[in-house]
Amino acid sequence: MDIHIDFPAWQGVAVTIDYAIKAIAVGMVPEGRRPSSSTAWLLAILLLPFVGLPLFLLMGSPYINRRRHKIHKQAQAAIQDVQAELPDHPSDRLPAEIESILKLNRRLTGFPAMDGERAIMHADYNLAIEEMAAAIDRARSYVYVEVYIQSWDEVTDVFYRALERAAARGVTVKLLLDQVGSLKYPGYFRLGKRLTAAGLDWRLMLPIHLHRLRFRRPDLRNHRKIIVIDGQVGFIGSLNLIKRQYKTKDRAWVDYMVELHGPIVTSLETMFGIDWYTESGEVLEFELPELEKNKSPETNYLQLIPSGPGFDTEPNLRMFNSVIHHAKQRLILASPYFVPDESMLEAVTTACYRGVEVELFVSEEADQFMVHHAQSSYYQALLEAGVRIYQFPKPFVLHSKFLLADPADDLALCMFGSSNMDMRSFGLNYESTMLVAQGNLIDKFNTLADNYRAVCYELTLEEWNRRGFFRRYIDNVMRLTSALQ
Repeated sequence: MDIHIDFPAWQGVAVTIDYAIKAIAVGMVPEGRRPSSSTAWLLAILLLPFVGLPLFLLMGSPYINRRRHKIHKQAQAAIQDVQAELPDHPSDRLPAEIESILKLNRRLTGFPAMDGERAIMHADYNLAIEEMAAAIDRARSYVYVEVYIQSWDEVTDVFYRALERAAARGVTVKLLLDQVGSLKYPGYFRLGKRLTAAGLDWRLMLPIHLHRLRFRRPDLRNHRKIIVIDGQVGFIGSLNLIKRQYKTKDRAWVDYMVELHGPIVTSLETMFGIDWYTESGEVLEFELPELEKNKSPETNYLQLIPSGPGFDTEPNLRMFNSVIHHAKQRLILASPYFVPDESMLEAVTTACYRGVEVELFVSEEADQFMVHHAQSSYYQALLEAGVRIYQFPKPFVLHSKFLLADPADDLALCMFGSSNMDMRSFGLNYESTMLVAQGNLIDKFNTLADNYRAVCYELTLEEWNRRGFFRRYIDNVMRLTSALQ
């Protein structure tokens, strides 16, 4: 007896498409991508092709934002031409090891190291916002604001009122905020009208304009946090313009902003100019700084390292790894999201094996479930290598981001700004990070680390080994999703 089974025609078509998707993905996804990212995307596509492929095309494809990246690179090239005559750094003599890092950053981003005078640390959240408002009240010509998350609430009202007063007295005020970053917070849908009524010239960063038939990757963010006043005063750090509880009831974010004066402010202004041109098409004029001749003992040698999807060479990650490898005695890392790629994980653990005392400051519980567990998945390797993990206690969220290498040494280096130490900040976010080659800011961040350590709880390997199977499983699954770039 012959047995004949008829399959519906659509099943044959579906199977054919399924295999075609998998065959194409194997040859296309790994191109220009880290091995961990390629593996994660391929796993998603091979297991669930009709779900994984659309997600890859929407969030993993490098082609959607080609127009924006082209505009960004054109603006970046123009700025590099203007700054070409400036030296790599303002010092006649710097140790060769530090000079090589400055040259690396200059080649990757075009920004030279410059002097920074009167560096002031603002580590109290609400007072930092008030100090920025006070500086805006002293503005005479222009104020530029570029901050990732913005919400006009009872805490930030003092800041926006200062901008309103500045505009009323004839000061040019330009403001950038990230659309997706700010969208979920109270008052967003009235924010634009309030900014316009206050007389501010504002734009959304990385906007999603479906009605204009312009598509972009919805997972990209402009995560920068800077303020420039008259080209003379600048602020850069980790603080968003929103009350420190964000939209929670029982949590409080821990942040800082650094106030800078001197030639380095021109770098902040330049970066803002590039982003403003990308969003508005308007070219802002600025002047090259006059290099300081008489430097005080507190002069900081600073170098701005902008990074983001528009850079092909990952300057942010390369700088982090360079500074980690630079450490000889002590390394301090603080980040709300520590989800390193293979190169950073190896750099940190290698530092331990070289005898460097390594400390990592993180939140006891991160504000994002997936990131919290992805971060936790690295604790085993870090603790076994000898990293001392300090957890900032709940309900506080340690949102500060900085790195210190040998803070008590003549070859000390410091990094601070908006960048987390995770794959998102290295590959998907536009970030602003400042490198400190010399100066009193290194001592200020070392003191900040001391203050954090005094209230933190140290996680030990013995305690970590007692976690249950379910926690291990969730951590490892979330670790896999962190590589989907």
